Amino acid sequence: MEAVEPLWDSEAAAAACAGRSSGRWQAHDVSIDSRSITRGALFVAIRGDSGDGHAYVADALKKGAAAAMVDHVPEGVAQEAPLLMVRDTQAALEALGAAARARSAARIVAVTGSAGKTGTKEMLRAAFARQGMTHASQASYNNQWGVPLSLARMPRETQFGVFEIGMNHAGEITPLTKIVRPHAAIVTTIAPAHIGNFESLTAIAEAKAEIFSGLTPGGVAVINQDNPFFDLLARRSREAGAGRIVGFGASPAAEARLVKAVHHAECSCVLAEICGQPLTCKIGLAGNHWTMNALAVLAVVQALGADMALAALALAELKPLAGRGRRHRLHIADGVFTLIDESYNANPASMLAALNNLSGHVTEGRGRRIAVLGDMAELGEEAKNYHRDLAGAIADSRIHLTFTAGREMQILHDNLPRELRGTHSADSAGLVTPLWETLRPGDVVMVKGSNSSNMGKIIKDLLALGDADLQINTMKSA
Repeated sequence: MEAVEPLWDSEAAAAACAGRSSGRWQAHDVSIDSRSITRGALFVAIRGDSGDGHAYVADALKKGAAAAMVDHVPEGVAQEAPLLMVRDTQAALEALGAAARARSAARIVAVTGSAGKTGTKEMLRAAFARQGMTHASQASYNNQWGVPLSLARMPRETQFGVFEIGMNHAGEITPLTKIVRPHAAIVTTIAPAHIGNFESLTAIAEAKAEIFSGLTPGGVAVINQDNPFFDLLARRSREAGAGRIVGFGASPAAEARLVKAVHHAECSCVLAEICGQPLTCKIGLAGNHWTMNALAVLAVVQALGADMALAALALAELKPLAGRGRRHRLHIADGVFTLIDESYNANPASMLAALNNLSGHVTEGRGRRIAVLGDMAELGEEAKNYHRDLAGAIADSRIHLTFTAGREMQILHDNLPRELRGTHSADSAGLVTPLWETLRPGDVVMVKGSNSSNMGKIIKDLLALGDADLQINTMKSA
C-alpha cells in the first residue's frame, strides 16, 4: 500500500544510515533494481553476486530516481547529483530497514519454513488488509537483500507488516529476524529443501528455528504441530523468549486445529477450531497444504488481536499466485484442457503436495491427470533417492501420465510403471512438443520443478499455443 507521506527524505535517510546526503530530496519507494525503478524512488547500489549496482546509478537517476545510495560517486554521475553517501551500501540498506522497523507501531509477522512461505505471506497480507494498512514483502523477497529492502519500504503509517524470511545455509535467518523483530513468527514446515547444504533434517529445523531469536519479548511462535520437529522448534522458541506457542495442524494437540476439510478443484471448505473458537470458512485455494497454512494464518490473526471473521472472508477470496497453483483453461483441438502452474520451485514436500492436489482433481470426459516434473535442486547426496521415491507416490495416486525433464528426473522416469511414463527430456524445452501432441480435451496438466529446471518455459509455451484468454483464477491484488 502506498505511503500517505514520503517514505524517506534526505535528512531521515542520512541519519538512519549514518550517511551524508547531497541536496534535499524525498523518496516514495526504495529499489535495488534500476530496470524496474519507479519515479521518486531511492535507488540503492548493491554489490551483488552478479554485478555492482553502482554501474546503474546514472540510469536510475535518468529514469527519475529521487536519489541514489552509493559508497562512491560512480563514473558518469555528476558530483552534484542527489546522492546518499555511505560506507557500505548493504549495511546501509540494513540500517534503513532497521530504522523503518524502529519507527513503526505496526504489528509484525515473520514467516519461514521449508515450503509454503510465500503463499502463507500472501494469505497474511490478505487477512490483515481488510483490517488496516498492511505492508508485506513483494514476491519472494526473503534473503539478505529482500528482507531489509522490504522493511525499508514499509510506510510509517503501516498497521500490519508481514515479512518472509528464507535461507540456504545455517546462520542466515538470525540477522534478518533481528531487524524484523516480529511479534509473531510462523514456521510452516520442516522438509528436505536445500538439504544438500545441511547434514540432516534436524539441522534444517535448527536453522529455521533461528526466526524465534528476533521475536519481541513475549512474542508468539506458531509452529506446525503435525511436523516431527514441533518439539524441537517449540523448545527453541521458549529459549528465545516466546511468551506463547501455538501449534497448528490436524493433531488433537494443536490449538489451531483442523476438524474437517473438503477440497474442491478451486477451493477448500474448512471446519476448524482456532484457540478454542470454532470457525467454518472457505479458502479460495485447493489443496491440503493451503488448508494447513491457513490455520497458521488464523492463529496469528487471533494472537495479534485482529478480527478472525474478516480474515476468513479474505481467505475465501484468495486466488492462486503465478507459479504456485494458478490455473488456466486453454484451447486444443476439439476442446479445452486445464493447466496448473506450480512451476515456481520444488522440494520433496512441495512436490508431494502438488501431486496430491493433482490426484484429487476431477477430470472431464476422457481427460487424464498429467504431471510434468523437473529436477528438484539442492538435495545433496540423497537427490537420486528423493527423485526415485516419487515413483511410489505417483503409482499409488490417480495420476495417469508423467512427463519428466532433467538429469535427476531420469531415475523417476525409469522407476515409473510403463503405463504411467510420458516423455523424458534432458531439459524442459524438450517436453513442450511431445506434451502438446499428447493432450486431449478434459486433461488436467500440472507443471512443477525447481527454478533451475526452468519449468516456467513449459507454462509460457503452452499459454502461447493455447488461448490465454481462457485464463482463470487470476491473482487479485490484496
